[in-house]
Amino acid sequence: MIRAVPVLILLGALPCVSVAQSQSASLDYLEEVVVTAEFRDTSIAGLPASASVIRPNEDGTVVQHLEEVLARAPNVNFASGASRGRYIQIRGIGERGQFSEPLNSSVGLIVDGVDLSGAGAAATLFDVAQVEVLRGPQGTLYGANALAGLINIVTNDPTPEHSVSLRLDAGDYDTRGIGGVIAGPLGPNAGYRVAVQRYTDDGFMENDFQRKDDTSDRDEQTYRAKFVWRGENVRWRLSLGHVDVDNGYDAFSLDNDRTTLSDEPGHDRQDTDYGSIGIALDASSRVAFEASLGVVSSDIDYGYDEDWSFTGFHPIGYTSTDRYRRERDTLNVDARFISKPGQGLANGTWDWLAGIYTLRDQVDLVRDYTYLAAPFESEYEVERLAIYAEISRAIAQRWRLTVGARFEQHKSDYDSVEVNIRPEDDLFGGRVLLERDFDDGALVYAGVTQGYKSGGFNIGGSLEGNLADLREYDPETLWNVELGYKTRTYDERLSLRAAVFRMQRRDIQISTSTERPIPNSPAVEFIVYTGNAAEGFNQGLELEAELAVSERLSLFANVGWLDSEYEDYIDSSGRDLDGREQAHAPSYQFFAGAEYAFNERLSARVEVEGKDEYFFSDSHSAKSQSYELINASIAYRAEHWGVRLWGRNLGDEDYFVRGFQFGNDPRDFYTSRPFTQLGEPRLVGVSVEASW
Repeated sequence: MIRAVPVLILLGALPCVSVAQSQSASLDYLEEVVVTAEFRDTSIAGLPASASVIRPNEDGTVVQHLEEVLARAPNVNFASGASRGRYIQIRGIGERGQFSEPLNSSVGLIVDGVDLSGAGAAATLFDVAQVEVLRGPQGTLYGANALAGLINIVTNDPTPEHSVSLRLDAGDYDTRGIGGVIAGPLGPNAGYRVAVQRYTDDGFMENDFQRKDDTSDRDEQTYRAKFVWRGENVRWRLSLGHVDVDNGYDAFSLDNDRTTLSDEPGHDRQDTDYGSIGIALDASSRVAFEASLGVVSSDIDYGYDEDWSFTGFHPIGYTSTDRYRRERDTLNVDARFISKPGQGLANGTWDWLAGIYTLRDQVDLVRDYTYLAAPFESEYEVERLAIYAEISRAIAQRWRLTVGARFEQHKSDYDSVEVNIRPEDDLFGGRVLLERDFDDGALVYAGVTQGYKSGGFNIGGSLEGNLADLREYDPETLWNVELGYKTRTYDERLSLRAAVFRMQRRDIQISTSTERPIPNSPAVEFIVYTGNAAEGFNQGLELEAELAVSERLSLFANVGWLDSEYEDYIDSSGRDLDGREQAHAPSYQFFAGAEYAFNERLSARVEVEGKDEYFFSDSHSAKSQSYELINASIAYRAEHWGVRLWGRNLGDEDYFVRGFQFGNDPRDFYTSRPFTQLGEPRLVGVSVEASW
């Protein structure tokens, strides 16, 4: 904490932004950034909500995956427990892992109009234009999958002229990457873009038993294509993608270091195909129509060496592996009518929109576990149907009122040998926004938003006897009150955004755990389940800013502060958690830095990111450690090529991305204690780009 004080002082003087575009010697203003995830495309400065836009590969170090850029947005955290951080928390709310149980995401993940919530391993970032992070409940926009917020990934569009580009990456730990893009017109009204990349590295662990340094290796291939056609009154978009992840998973050590002893290292594989079609057209002179259809098919295969050691490691040791194979198919359709500007109700004074949304998600699971007599199999299907509407009007000079509502019917169907259950929920979300703009371009807004998340059930066969009442849990509701201020000033050189919020949660869905002895074994069964707490709150602030100090120097920073507590909550073991901080909710986060252009071709950038300690889980008291990481890059750009030398975590700090507490070490007779997964160590690399 002491080391963070100077940076926090800087943040107090320069609250900040997570959108830092590439700077050059000619920069004397800040580029306008547009958010596409709302009902209507809106500049981030004019959006009455707390949001960040991240441009992954235009900013500093070269990145490959969503987990590597989330620290640029305030109050956004993630949990790994796999080869990548696929579980996201916004303002302290979100899942932290998944085993046998069905997953109902609190944070939505959309890629080019396709719902990939809960399948975050596919969130590779090659040829991505921007990552939009919307904080707070987005129930009126995306329903049950956006209780805490939304991540919207938008890939690059076709170019008006034919172009070809190539990128080569190389770095420590045998890091290799090669990717290429071809784009251009298909006639006067159409265009295409095709992107292909393969990224590999050896991972950051060493397996002493197998004498290998690549048991946590990563091999990720991305293929994307986008086609756009524009007519006089219509626009079509077709997006196709294939992501093939074939990663190792050997991340936990009995000594909490980077040396493992596994004789059967795990894996983290995902083969995802997706496609989406979008259309926007003029339905009449007064009304526009927009619709999108997304289809996803994923094979997800996740397994690990449960004992983290080899057979014969210890006289009382056990040997066990666990593997989860999922086949997942998702279909989502969203269609809406929107009034054109000045053509709404009551002689154009009321802008309006109305739409319908449906989603069908089917997941078939096969679990292979050493202590099961036969593989565990289940079938899970979700059907969601929602209608939504919103109206907005100017109620006085420069004042605007917006009221929106969404009603959703949520049905689940789950079948396995142990459990057959078909719960249904009727859910409601809404928002009321009041905003005022000023002559200088500033915006002040106040909003009240209700989010929701459907109820569910736990499927562990060991939830019996005195644990039987934990089988089902109720829906969660959340009320968010938010005040915000945004401005672009000093001749467009300074962009400043601030938000203060309080989210009141009811019937909080908490992922927790308990332990049960395994018959005829020295080990215990680690049972993860979800239950409802009484109430709780998450409150705090988010500050973002970017400043073009001169034509050569730009500064950027962001800071998030978060206070979260449970209220009147006693867990299944009888512990009173009233007043306790919620898991994966660090009380502060920051990201700050500077970029300097020596001339039109040469520039340098330095970043500092930091995070406070936080509880790994609500079922125990193990915590992460606070940390600060330093990243830097130097870039040289010529007309048709460029080279970038970059480094992340230059101080080689140890920090944690997942943690558990239980007994898994026979050397201490399986005494319950913390075990942690380490984040990325110091990584230095070089990237070369060429374009024609």
